[in-house]
Amino acid sequence: MVMTLEHIRIGAVLVVAIVAVAFDVRTRRIPNLLTFGAAILAMLFAILSGGLPATLTAVFAWMLGVALFLPFFALGGMGAGDVKLLAALAAWLGPADAVYMAIFTSMAGGVIGLAVTLARGYTRRALSNIWLMLMHWRVVGPKPVPGLTLSDGHAPRLAYAIPIAVGALCTLWRH
Repeated sequence: MVMTLEHIRIGAVLVVAIVAVAFDVRTRRIPNLLTFGAAILAMLFAILSGGLPATLTAVFAWMLGVALFLPFFALGGMGAGDVKLLAALAAWLGPADAVYMAIFTSMAGGVIGLAVTLARGYTRRALSNIWLMLMHWRVVGPKPVPGLTLSDGHAPRLAYAIPIAVGALCTLWRH
């Protein structure tokens, strides 16, 4: 079998996603070296395989990846490593696939989050927190809710690299 540019691109996405999951599950952090390194490699790959147009596409896809999940980070519901991971994978996949990946990731995150909530007996508290958050936003606008952010919350935590990896796999699978 001949290795094509597409095989390299898919392999890079899979390796980055798997390594990110391993780090996130073990340490609850995704290293900058991995996320920024993967983004830089995606852009170098674009330069070598498609020149300036491909590079601009990779840069735009990275920016789109940041933009898609930045609001969740700004509201305290997601770590910066998760945003950078989605952006790095988006740089490899391209803008259209970045949107698909974000949608698939959100769906996987919802399903996995619900499973964690049910398994930990946290359902009633989670629903109460959602109601509190919606009422807070209704009064003061969309801002972090004290006591309900990653930095000060007590809810069960989800290593979000897992849903991002699922989103990346679903995106690759749809081709």
